[in-house]
Amino acid sequence: MNIKALAATWKYPAFLLFGIGVVNIGAWVYFIALNLIVLDLTHSALAVSALYMLRPLATLFTNVWAGSMIDRMNKRNVMTALDLLRAVLISVLPLCSSLWYIYSFVFIINMAGSVFGPASGTYITKLIPEEQRQRFNALNSLMGSGAFMIGPAIAGMLFMIGSPSLAIYMNAAALFLSGLITIGMPNIEKGAFLASSQTRITWEMLKQDWIVVIQFYRRYVFVGVICLLFSIVMIVMASAVDSLEAAFAKAVLQLSERDYGILVSISGAGVIVGASINTLIVKKVRILTMIGVGTLGVCSGYLVYAFSTTFAVAAASFFALGFFLAFVNTGFYTFYQNHVPVEIMGRVGSMNGLLEAILIMAATAAAGAAAEIVSIQAVVIVGVLIMSLFGMLLSASVMRSSKNGYFKS
Repeated sequence: MNIKALAATWKYPAFLLFGIGVVNIGAWVYFIALNLIVLDLTHSALAVSALYMLRPLATLFTNVWAGSMIDRMNKRNVMTALDLLRAVLISVLPLCSSLWYIYSFVFIINMAGSVFGPASGTYITKLIPEEQRQRFNALNSLMGSGAFMIGPAIAGMLFMIGSPSLAIYMNAAALFLSGLITIGMPNIEKGAFLASSQTRITWEMLKQDWIVVIQFYRRYVFVGVICLLFSIVMIVMASAVDSLEAAFAKAVLQLSERDYGILVSISGAGVIVGASINTLIVKKVRILTMIGVGTLGVCSGYLVYAFSTTFAVAAASFFALGFFLAFVNTGFYTFYQNHVPVEIMGRVGSMNGLLEAILIMAATAAAGAAAEIVSIQAVVIVGVLIMSLFGMLLSASVMRSSKNGYFKS
């Protein structure tokens, strides 16, 4: 393929990746700045930790009906509206002097984010041809890992020259820019929903839509099994274990805050290295290999971390789990895009997100409560062992020769 044809093929995916990168960097800046604003306002660690519960709560409140709306509306227009809405709401946050006003705005912002995720996932699947999805997902993973490293650095520089409020305004500007980029993307669903008279969400519609998702998973049991196992390993159990990460670093590894910051940076470096290599070899590695080997690599990294007693061992484990994370994410999202019909992808993604939110809250609460009763390291070890058990099931499921047909490009 010559350069001109390549540029034409990747024109809009490149714009989309740029927009995603801008938003990801802005999200990290916003995340750090918001924590500081709440801490300065309340001087309470509990008030800051409450921010972490607003996202799954917003998902629980939103994802019951979001998929029904997404699949019946123009995804590009929904994404643009949500970007602009979040930009406006975030720009108001520094003006709030009441903690409850901040919580209210953050809750609505998280609700918008819960709708944006399934909508953008469906739009990306429709926009990106199947033969380009694996590379696009690899590049997307690289953008996300880059934002993980660049975002906090930019936040730090903004705090040096300004204040957390300046960082908040920067994220609002990033979302506004993303909205402008989205407006310029192809309107691939133009006119598709004009004939639909059913736009009002009703209880009967929600019941029918949930039945559609359940029937899909009953018909394609293997797809449902892979989605469930991936959610348990990479999202639910990882969130539960990560919630004890800072306490583990201080209580078990006896690390200072500076050393813990270095440990997190090492994890980010592992993600960047893994994502970079993944981008270069993505066409030469099968999807099932990415998921199967990547899952075992991530679980192995967590296992070494759980039993580590020194900074060096913990650093090696953080680098390893970050490295393999890029591969398993690319493999899974390509598999998901290839096997979930775009007509119901909004509803499927919303149901998956709802289930994940419920399990995350339950697992995180259980881990926190158990850590108060027994040692933090014992809880982390048990959590990682459970993660590894499901990880081996996921790896074994995708590597079965009888299921190879699901993973052909």
